[in-house]
Amino acid sequence: MFTDPVKNLKTLGLAENDIVADLGAGTGFYSVAAGAVVPRGKVYAVELQKDFLDTIKHKVKEAHLSNVEIIWGNIEKLGGTKIADTVVDVAIASNVLFQVEDKEKFIEEIKRILKPNGKVLLVDWSEESIMKGGGIVPREKARTMFEKKGFAWVRDIDAGAHHYGIILRKL
Repeated sequence: MFTDPVKNLKTLGLAENDIVADLGAGTGFYSVAAGAVVPRGKVYAVELQKDFLDTIKHKVKEAHLSNVEIIWGNIEKLGGTKIADTVVDVAIASNVLFQVEDKEKFIEEIKRILKPNGKVLLVDWSEESIMKGGGIVPREKARTMFEKKGFAWVRDIDAGAHHYGIILRKL
């Protein structure tokens, strides 16, 4: 895994009633961690690969969380997350930017679901990582892509030796 979801989430200062969207939730590391941090809030775990949905469901049950909603959805399509407009306080995009084909639509979908001033935690592979090549989007390019779509840089975070982390805010 190389990056610590709990440590990364702490940088956001989540409130216990925040609404969080874990986009490209994978096996649910961030979804479960966020679910524990926002006990009176909600976490949408959005994943396209059906095999992962069962894994997330199992981890959520094991963690005794009732505030995680698992959604089979497409994060690269406007409306594809099946989340209503402007309802999310924080969107998490961990290890997905490098693999999404339509990065513009992905960023637009994040913008659509976020409340005004909502935040994005972007964690992705760094150029120094073991993932040499493979579509890696360098930190500055990722930041610029988001800024062009109406986001403001808040700060960088230490996301481990193989990743970078950026917190952005929807304008």
